[in-house]
Amino acid sequence: MLFCHPQPESYHQHSASYIREALAPFLKDEEARLTAESVCKRSPLQVVLCAATSPAVKQQEETLTYLNQGQSYEIRMLNRKLVEYTDISCKYVKSIVRVVFHDRRLQYMEHQQLEGWRWNRPGDRILDIDIPLSEGILEPRSHPMHLNTIEFLWDPVKKASAFIQVNCISTEFTTRKHGGEKGVPFRIQVDTFSTNEHGEYMEHVSSSSCQVKVFKPKGADRKLKTDREKIDKKALQDREKYQLSHESTVLKECSPWPDALNLSIHSSSTPSPVYHSSPTSCTFTDGNCSPTQPGELLVPACSDHLLPSSSPQDTQQWLQRHRFSPFYRLFCSFSGRKQSGSSAVVAGADLLRMSREDLVQICGPADGIRLFNTMKGRCIQPRLTMYVCQQQARPAIKPGAGDIYHALYLEELTLIDLSEKIAMLYSLPLQQITHIYRQKPSGIHVLVSDEMVQNFREETSFILSTIRDETTDGYRVVLK
Repeated sequence: MLFCHPQPESYHQHSASYIREALAPFLKDEEARLTAESVCKRSPLQVVLCAATSPAVKQQEETLTYLNQGQSYEIRMLNRKLVEYTDISCKYVKSIVRVVFHDRRLQYMEHQQLEGWRWNRPGDRILDIDIPLSEGILEPRSHPMHLNTIEFLWDPVKKASAFIQVNCISTEFTTRKHGGEKGVPFRIQVDTFSTNEHGEYMEHVSSSSCQVKVFKPKGADRKLKTDREKIDKKALQDREKYQLSHESTVLKECSPWPDALNLSIHSSSTPSPVYHSSPTSCTFTDGNCSPTQPGELLVPACSDHLLPSSSPQDTQQWLQRHRFSPFYRLFCSFSGRKQSGSSAVVAGADLLRMSREDLVQICGPADGIRLFNTMKGRCIQPRLTMYVCQQQARPAIKPGAGDIYHALYLEELTLIDLSEKIAMLYSLPLQQITHIYRQKPSGIHVLVSDEMVQNFREETSFILSTIRDETTDGYRVVLK
């Protein structure tokens, strides 16, 4: 039988001290190794969101930042190469910024949630980039099917600043909307890629994110003020349990978003039409430019309809083009149609017979409504329709004779959108349109701004003339 004899306290102290001394060299080497590994694994980029963090967050929790809906916030991209060595050697890197759900439950339902938001707010985007305020970025783009994502290129040797706008609020995705609900948190995540040997942006460089909540305009300022007053009222001992508020939010390293690489590959081969455009080169004379295919360029497209005569192969390709391919087999089971003894197929007539309620029951509310609208060819109505006629070099013989007007459809009530539509209509390089003026009956020229465009009346008609600016080698457009 073995007996355990208790050792005196002095023995334990001496033994512990002896063990520490014996292991000290090994512990020191291990600590140095872990420190070196952490430095090696450190992200080469630092991303900072210029918005204050909330002081009402406990020490062990992740930071929380409040944002105002539609307000421009700066995201600073800093390469640590400016202060220490990193291995980014390519000339440009691509950063993809996205707004995603923080809650895991909503992440699984992201597609349905975003489609519901798209249905309620047609023509709007969840995430936008404020190009005039941004600095050091190239080719800003946004894909029309990814409402919550933007991307841009920037030089890692220099600093870059991208100003973003979040247009949705946290309470838009709550289950009940009776007022006073606690909004769901979002995450702003930035994934950065460098080029591989083929020049494609596929080499992952870094990923970082932070937690945010979005309020209606000025709501974030009031919430931050309330949090600070709440913490100030606490005892000094209780304040130590909470984080200090900082003027900027440093995004923490995280795993890359699952579809970030796929989006990067897709966007590298398919340029987005929203922010980045390549003006058509043409030759024109001063003050006289002729439209080039105005119907194809300016009218909102509602083509690619599904027809009753569409074959099963055409129907399958149509569903795939419009991102309904996961439901193809479900539709086949409802059609009862078979082709040469093979498995069931579905044709265009089979889908067009289904009602809106049938599609919602098969595909779910978000995809069912989207499919119904796509089959019926519904378009997002432009926010403003205006008609322009180019001023003729010679007066017409009869009043109104020879005056041909062309319609401009503005999806956004901005000067940039108006400039783009005029440039496309008259084949003008966009960068050569220096100013747009509106000529009043008194003869004065008023500079057109975003606010003036927002106050244009629906279906207003203008006589348009272009004046060559010799100093800038550009064109001034006058509307009267």
